[in-house]
Amino acid sequence: MIILPGLQERMKRWPVWLLSLYAACCSFGVYFCMYAFRKPFTVAGYEGIYFAGASYKVWLVIAQVMGYMLSKFYGIRFISGMQPEKRASIIVKLILFSWLALLLFAIVPPPYSIVFLLLNGFPLGMIWGLVFSYVEGRKTTEFMGAVLAISFIFSSGVVKSVGKLVILEGHYSEWWMPFITGGLFVLPMLLFTCLLNHLPPPTTEDIQLRSVRKPMTTAERRDFIMQYLPGIILIVATYVLLTILRDFRDNFANELWKEQGYGNQAGIFTETEIPVSLAVLFCMSLLILVKNNIRAFMINHYMVIAGYALALISTILFMYHEAGPFWWMVMVGTGLYLSYVPFNALYFERMIASYRIKGNVGFIMYIADSFGYLGSILVLLCKEFTGLKVSWTGFFINAILAVSIAGIMGTLLAAVYFKRKYEHGRAANTTDNTLWNVKEQL
Repeated sequence: MIILPGLQERMKRWPVWLLSLYAACCSFGVYFCMYAFRKPFTVAGYEGIYFAGASYKVWLVIAQVMGYMLSKFYGIRFISGMQPEKRASIIVKLILFSWLALLLFAIVPPPYSIVFLLLNGFPLGMIWGLVFSYVEGRKTTEFMGAVLAISFIFSSGVVKSVGKLVILEGHYSEWWMPFITGGLFVLPMLLFTCLLNHLPPPTTEDIQLRSVRKPMTTAERRDFIMQYLPGIILIVATYVLLTILRDFRDNFANELWKEQGYGNQAGIFTETEIPVSLAVLFCMSLLILVKNNIRAFMINHYMVIAGYALALISTILFMYHEAGPFWWMVMVGTGLYLSYVPFNALYFERMIASYRIKGNVGFIMYIADSFGYLGSILVLLCKEFTGLKVSWTGFFINAILAVSIAGIMGTLLAAVYFKRKYEHGRAANTTDNTLWNVKEQL
């Protein structure tokens, strides 16, 4: 990876706001570009092609999500133990490998091309942990994390629109479109990765406010899980449900829009995600104003609950024809991402800071993500192979109604558990300090 002489040293003298803006833009740019190698294929229908009795499009989505899921399981150890100096080169190698898989996807005929979507998904699943490790553990992580998180809202819509234009205006086939679209973002990806790699490490003040972030050993990972196991089970279960909904909306947006009469509008994917991105960025960035870690950690729970409630209410309005399809998709997207983004940037960041855990966000995030994508695959298999005769829109509506209610309940229980865990820990520390003072006096 290219090193620009003196840049990192100069950045250490920058004001906090400028350094935060730089880090936010660079991390956003890297993750935005990554999505160009992951999501464009979803705007293609691959209609009239079936394999083993199922739609070829569904097989492709399952293959890529399976690769992504396997990557998350592998990333539990890989990301949590990553040495900082290796991050940038690994980001570049992983994304270029995924691009090569798209080339083979275009060349190899179906059904054998399915395997290359799996190979495309596996390396991309590790990019988030590598990118977020640059910005975690800082006093402005909320702002940087929120900008990074909205990249997978905004970029998903943009790269889908680009992919659709490659088909409609560039006249490339559905097979070559993913590779061509990814190629448009190779150079920007290299540039943003290089710039992000020059970000200075957290300062002493950052460490005091948010705790030290370091690679974790096997023993440290095991101790962390055992110490917070009930709360982790609750929140991971909630996150699995949330990932199923978010992933379904993202992967089958093309089918949902077709059923609503927007099938030939390439810009619709971007038009709906811009207001979603701005709304979520605004809400998440406000957490930077909350200095108290446990208070911010609890607020994250309330935001997750509010997101579920917004998705539920907007869906009920759509069912009773009080909201049109465009605004329904916008409001559902805002609600889902308002719940989803905290887990990808802020929830575990504040959890580690609240309990002064010596580790990193990547470990617990990849546990949640791995089971989340496993749930997403199971739901896709259930819809396609159980003989369930329901439209994409009907399935999505029913899933929102069920998951939102379960998600609200699960998040409430997790909030109660972590609040009590914190209070018990603080009481124990107070007792220990009192005993120590008595001994000192004696």
